Amino acid sequence: MKALTVGGAMIDTIAIIANDRIERVRMTNADNSFLLLEEGRKTEALEISTHVGGGAVNAAVAMARLGLDVGTLVKLGKDARAETVLGHLMHEGVSTRWAMRDGRAPTGASVLISSHDRNAAIFTFRGANTLLEESDLRNEAFASDVVYVSSLSNESADAFPAIIERAKAQGTLVATNPGVRQLSSRGSAFQETLKQIDILAVNRSEADVLVPGLVTRFGEGARGLAGKPGEQLPHLATRGFIGVGHEMGMVDFFAGLRKLGPRYVVVTDGREGAFVGTPEAILYCPVLETKVAGTAGAGDAFNATFTACMALGRPAEEALRAAAINSASVVNHVDTQTGLLSLQDIDRRLGETKAALEVRKWSH
Repeated sequence: MKALTVGGAMIDTIAIIANDRIERVRMTNADNSFLLLEEGRKTEALEISTHVGGGAVNAAVAMARLGLDVGTLVKLGKDARAETVLGHLMHEGVSTRWAMRDGRAPTGASVLISSHDRNAAIFTFRGANTLLEESDLRNEAFASDVVYVSSLSNESADAFPAIIERAKAQGTLVATNPGVRQLSSRGSAFQETLKQIDILAVNRSEADVLVPGLVTRFGEGARGLAGKPGEQLPHLATRGFIGVGHEMGMVDFFAGLRKLGPRYVVVTDGREGAFVGTPEAILYCPVLETKVAGTAGAGDAFNATFTACMALGRPAEEALRAAAINSASVVNHVDTQTGLLSLQDIDRRLGETKAALEVRKWSH
């Protein structure tokens, strides 16, 4: 099974800060919290480490460990950071044939500040990740069984329609995990491309950004999931999706997106679990309870694993559980890739976690 990932490559510097060294403020009327850095003062860190990351690289390593023959199409600078990325990819068995060097900007980099519940604040320099152009897209690069497109930065997002067109021209399974900036600044172009996408994966915040466009096309809809008497529904099932003053219930949200093209729609909600809209039903899987060292990369692991399992012909419910297992393993570590599992490890854990990861199902 051949796969190609497209998107970002980064060097991540991660600082772990003890809870008593950095203040955290939680909003009382919103789902936001903030880490406060004191100006003009050094803060002692428990650990500072450097790792290779980025959406396309994280997905490529995840799929390679699952046994797929993977290449990645990314833009790197002509610098030492690029050499680090390329060396890491080769070490993980990911082809670097389509990894390009561009002297106009350095390789992308991020600084992650992790403390309290380990949901890191991230400072991002996108660098060469913004330089992907339509002229960089070689048709032979897309001769794969599955193409996974991670979030694209700034001008690179303009190439998204061409990336999807190249992939579908090869008859591949196409999956994408767009970022908030891509959805908000290029929303109409993105919606036009949805008819060529097989798997759309977003988190709750990204899903909220899609709401105004869906309301424009289909109108507001409040249909949510109905529970049995006394049944406690997941938080997002009752909240629905909210964007710029518009609201949509979960049933109408998934129905609207399916009308635009995607066969499967994945919505992750952090510690609250994940939903998948299929042609037959809406599925929900809780998170696997585990010790959290860092949340960075959990979404990439989840979406890449779900996509790989679907490409391998696994049922959607099994792919959903496998994704939950792999993302739970990733958050056991501070970086985005150390915890990524092999397919054999996931299959073993599928049996061990059947009760803990019971999938709930609502038919359309």
